[in-house]
Order: sequence, then C-alpha cells, then structure tokens
Amino acid sequence: MAETAAGASQALDYIKGRIEKARRRFGPPPESVELVAVSKTFPADQVRPFLVAGQLVFGENRVQEAKEKWPGLRAEFPGLSLHLIGPLQTNKVREAVALFDVIETVDRDKLAKALGEEMARTGRRLPCFVQVNIGGEEQKAGIAVSETADFVGRCRSDYGLNVVGLMCIPPDGQPPGPYFAHLVQLARDCAVEKLSMGMSGDFETAIAMGATHVRVGSALFGRRFTPEPA
Repeated sequence: MAETAAGASQALDYIKGRIEKARRRFGPPPESVELVAVSKTFPADQVRPFLVAGQLVFGENRVQEAKEKWPGLRAEFPGLSLHLIGPLQTNKVREAVALFDVIETVDRDKLAKALGEEMARTGRRLPCFVQVNIGGEEQKAGIAVSETADFVGRCRSDYGLNVVGLMCIPPDGQPPGPYFAHLVQLARDCAVEKLSMGMSGDFETAIAMGATHVRVGSALFGRRFTPEPA
C-alpha cells in the first residue's frame, strides 16, 4: 500500500504506464484514457499521498463515506474531480449532487428524475453515465441492455440530464472482452462518446475495446480491509 507521496507516485506511474501501453497497442486508440482511482473504504490519510503525487480523479461508492472524507481533501486540493461509482438511492440525491462532480450510476427513471430536478434546482448540471447491466445479472444494478437506448433518450429529453457515456461491470469469472465490446456498440446506438469500463483486473482489455475511463482501486491502493462481523 502506498503510504507516502513517493510510493503513491510510483504506483501511479506503473498503472499509467500500463494504460498508455494498452492505449497504443490496440488498434486506433482512444485519444485519452482517464484513470479513476477508486478510493472507497480508504481513509483520507491513505488517499492524500495520491493527491500529492498528482492524481486528481477519484471514485467513491457511498455518499456517506464520501461526505465524511472528501470536503477536507477538496479544500486542500481544489482541482480534484470526484465520481460516484456506486448505487445511488433517491434520498441521497441532494447530497450526491452537492458533493460529486460526475455521476456514473444512473440506472432507473425514478433516480434520473430526482437527479434532473436537483440539478435544475441548484444549477449544477453534472456529467452523467448510464449504468448498464451488461450481463443481465439479477443481483447487479443497471438498466437492461434492451432498454438502454430508450432510457438514455428519456434521461436527456424528459429529465434534462447531461448523459455523456455508459458504464458497466461485466460478470465475474467470465472473459470481459465480449461484454466491453457490447457496451461499445450500445454507446454508438445511444450517440454517447464516453465508456467507463475496466477495473484493476481487466482495464487493459477495456482499453483495447475503447474505454475512455477505467476504475482502478486495488492495483493502486492495495487490498481493502473488510472488518469481521461482530
């Protein structure tokens, strides 16, 4: 785990080197790939070295955790960008719009409506990604593949959201490439340019398929500590 700015810089250089190598290796590459450092469960003192080392884009899963961690860090590093990459409940929309800079997990009409109303109220029109349940898994969030194009259209026309891309998490234990390729085709159908796909174990495959954003956590921060239940 990188506990100093030097260690964080070394970890960042390694991951960014792999990103750039993948970007140049496969076909016509995306012009750039944004590294979203997934800092969920890690406290501010373990995130700060990465900020000092120059990483300014981070992803968090939970509004409450981000609310406790990031206002102080944002005061120190005003240029940072915070992505919500976990499920969002409608009763947390007001806090999410105030705290985050990008919402990656828009996946149902009720949430899209609530986000649109809050953004209109505050004048904070955040970029949004629609989360697609690319593997059709019952236990995972995301709009169904067959409903994605219509949903993106409603997000824009009915709810006023600035939908810039699609996001997915492929099924565990299966080759991710076909799922990433499917998301690329969906993005074309929806006329969106950004693709948030790929995590620590498969981000190079995602880049090969055209990812513009990769969400990397454990490869940067190390293993997450999960407390034993009481």
